[in-house]
Amino acid sequence: MTTYTFECPGCGRRYPGTDTRNRCECGEPLDIIYGKQPHVGRETFDGRFGGRSAVERSGVWRYREMLPAISEASIVTRPEGNTGLYMVGAGEHGGFSGVGEYCAVEWLGLKHEGENPTGSFKDRGMTVGVSRAVEMESVAVACASTGNTSASLASYAAQAGITCFVFIPEGNVALGKLAQTLAYGAITLQVRGDFDRAMALVQQVSAEIGVYLLNSVNPFRIEGQKTIAYEMLQQLGWDAPDWVIVPAGNLGNISAIGKALVEAHAAGLTGKVPRLAAVQAAGANPFYQGYAKGFTQRLEVAADTVATAIKIGAPVSWTRAVRSVRETNGVVSQVTDQEIMEAKAVVDRAGIGCEPASAASVAGLRKLREEGTIGANERVVCVLTGNLMKDPEATVAYHMDDTGEVKSLANRPEVVDDEPDEIREMLASYL
Repeated sequence: MTTYTFECPGCGRRYPGTDTRNRCECGEPLDIIYGKQPHVGRETFDGRFGGRSAVERSGVWRYREMLPAISEASIVTRPEGNTGLYMVGAGEHGGFSGVGEYCAVEWLGLKHEGENPTGSFKDRGMTVGVSRAVEMESVAVACASTGNTSASLASYAAQAGITCFVFIPEGNVALGKLAQTLAYGAITLQVRGDFDRAMALVQQVSAEIGVYLLNSVNPFRIEGQKTIAYEMLQQLGWDAPDWVIVPAGNLGNISAIGKALVEAHAAGLTGKVPRLAAVQAAGANPFYQGYAKGFTQRLEVAADTVATAIKIGAPVSWTRAVRSVRETNGVVSQVTDQEIMEAKAVVDRAGIGCEPASAASVAGLRKLREEGTIGANERVVCVLTGNLMKDPEATVAYHMDDTGEVKSLANRPEVVDDEPDEIREMLASYL
């Protein structure tokens, strides 16, 4: 961990690290910029595997030299991170290879952030954000959420003993995520409106009553989420892939991962900067539309997608995400809900499983392969952002649907009578 200042990615204005604001005077969310960092080689991070202290067991604080300085006494950790990187390319053996075959790539890794303590990548950002809140002696924290952010913040706030306020769009949060938020004791406000309205309200009210806001507008959240990339690189022996593909909603993750890849290369941890691909749902695609127009204007849409975790029409981290795409020579793509759910079924069938928004990365890879943007021999990592059980309703609906829609991967339960001979005959048909 090292000293830092805040910088606006829009106008370039700087603020001291002691400042408590999240946004610049021009309205843009701030970045954390580091001063002269001590040289830390790969061996430092590699040597921390198997450590017994809480910070070394964490897949976030293991990389503390690349994070803002926070006293160890203030750190709130479960621990988080340490998520699997599953090699599922067509060249692999067994059920995993089905994902690579589906995407038509020989070399493919799935970085499964659904293996974090509360089931999503949000835990990486929350351990840093809530630790910052503890260091600042904040009495309450807040967020707006489509589900994963609220579940994560509620958990870490409970661990820290801090009051937690959550704003969610009424009727638009998957039950698995709502259940976590309620169980961890958050004071939950169901807003009669969409996520973007909930986001506007939580920002206004938090500023007025002095509550520490922990949406991805908060730069400490972005810093924690950077460690997805550091851990991925370490798992690959610091040999960077050609592409990293990320689902894109509020654009915090694409901003964080892009920032990390550039910083890791600058620090000599890896020999190249992979290209980033941000993938949006076609029904919630303002960033894709902006990319198609050369990012000449910031756009908003009325979001509508089965992938509730990325059902966001006015993403907060727009400017930061544009920078990440440009700095990595990246691309932005969009996929339909049907493509998302089909890709999810493929990932699920491999025994890995993910929530719908996660599968946008795999669906996006398939599309980018079909378009020729990504080559069959390029090395690709897709980030899966959330656990299968985050949104069980969507999974059951896909497999149980009786509308007549053709779904080659649907796994509808068989209804049988209490007749052993009939059951034996049915089972034999599968052998």
